[in-house]
Amino acid sequence: MAAPKHKKRQIFLQARARQKRIDVDAQTSTHSGLLGFYETAFRRFKTVVYLITILPIYILSSGILGIALVPGVIIFRHFTALTANSHWLIQDLVIGVCIATGYILYGISLVIIVPFINFVIRAKPKIFRGPYYSVDFLQWYMHNALTYLVRYTFLELITPTPFNLLFFRLMGMKIGDGTQINTSNISDPSLIEMGRNVTIGGSATLCAHYGQEGYLIIAPVKIGDKVTIGLKASVLGGVTIGDSARVMPHSVVLPKTVIPPGEHWGGVPAVKLR
Repeated sequence: MAAPKHKKRQIFLQARARQKRIDVDAQTSTHSGLLGFYETAFRRFKTVVYLITILPIYILSSGILGIALVPGVIIFRHFTALTANSHWLIQDLVIGVCIATGYILYGISLVIIVPFINFVIRAKPKIFRGPYYSVDFLQWYMHNALTYLVRYTFLELITPTPFNLLFFRLMGMKIGDGTQINTSNISDPSLIEMGRNVTIGGSATLCAHYGQEGYLIIAPVKIGDKVTIGLKASVLGGVTIGDSARVMPHSVVLPKTVIPPGEHWGGVPAVKLR
C-alpha cells in the first residue's frame, strides 16, 4: 500500500491514465443514461447547454447573496424607522452607518452560509483530467463558483485574519496551526493542503487546476510545514512543496513540480536556486 502522503498523487496519475485516451474534441459521451445524454448535448450545443447549466447556479448564488443581506436589511429598516422624524442630517448619518454595518454583517454571514451550501450540495471537486465540456467538471465548477462569491465581494477585507482561515477551512482546505494566508487569490480550496507555520505572501495565487492542450486537469496541491510562498508567486495544480522550502516572490511553480524540503526556488518558471 502506498504511503498516505503519496496517495492523492497516485490517484491523480491513475485518473490521468484512465482518461488520457479521451478525445478532447469528441462529440459523444463515455457516460450512459441521462449523464451521457447531457454530456453529448453539452459538447454538440455548447453555448445553449452552458446557459441552461449556468442558470440554476445564478439562481442559487442570488439566493445566497440575498440571505446574507438580511441582517443588514433588518438593521437598516429598524434604525431608519426610529429616525424618521429626525433632522435630515441625522437621517443621512444613520443611513450611512446602517449601510456600512449591513455590508460587514453581509460578509460575515457569507463566510458561514457559502461553506454550508457547499457542504449540502456536495460541491467537492475530484481529481480529473478531461475535456472542459464534461459532466465530471461540474462539482469543480460549483465549488469555485461558491468560493468566488466570497472572494470577490468580501474576502479581501478579512485577509489576513483568523476569519479568512476559518472560511478556507470550512470550504475543505487543510491548514496547519500557525499558518498565515495573506492572499484571497485561491481556487479549489478543498484540494489544497498546508502544513504548520506556512506563510503565503500577499497576492500569491494558489490553484489546484490548470488547462493544457484543451484539457482541464484538476490535481491537489500539497504544501509542507514552515514553507514560505513569496509575494505574488503562483503555485499551480499537482505541485508538492516540501518542509521549510521557499518560493521567491513573483515566481511561477508549474504543474506537477515537486520542490524538495529546504530548497529555494524562483523564476518563471520556477527552478532551484539553492
